[in-house]
Amino acid sequence: MKAKPFLIGLATGIIGGTVAVLFSTPQSGQQLRTTLKQNADQTKGMLLDVKQQVGTVKHSVNTLTNEVKNNIPQIINDLKQTITTFTEEIEPDKNNLQQELDALQNSISEIEKNIAQFTENKKKPQEKISD
Repeated sequence: MKAKPFLIGLATGIIGGTVAVLFSTPQSGQQLRTTLKQNADQTKGMLLDVKQQVGTVKHSVNTLTNEVKNNIPQIINDLKQTITTFTEEIEPDKNNLQQELDALQNSISEIEKNIAQFTENKKKPQEKISD
């Protein structure tokens, strides 16, 4: 939210309220002027408070923006370093797993060959008997 449109709207509302009070008040002229002066002083005080609060919010947003700008590159670098370290740490395990997979595949191939030979040998004696 931008401060300028808010302040313009606030000022317009205050002026409209003041005009409505002027036309509907049963006070004398002196009392009305005193009341208007008090209201004007209160309004000025409230506007100063709003202005200070807007300044504080603006300062907070600027501080947060600067912190984000300064910290995001550091976070990205830390993340890259962590990923690199993780990759380096798992490399030996990755190689060991690959070797174990290769050994398992070789074992499976040998088992399949032995089963095929066993099946062939089992069929041969039956063929001789039937001859």
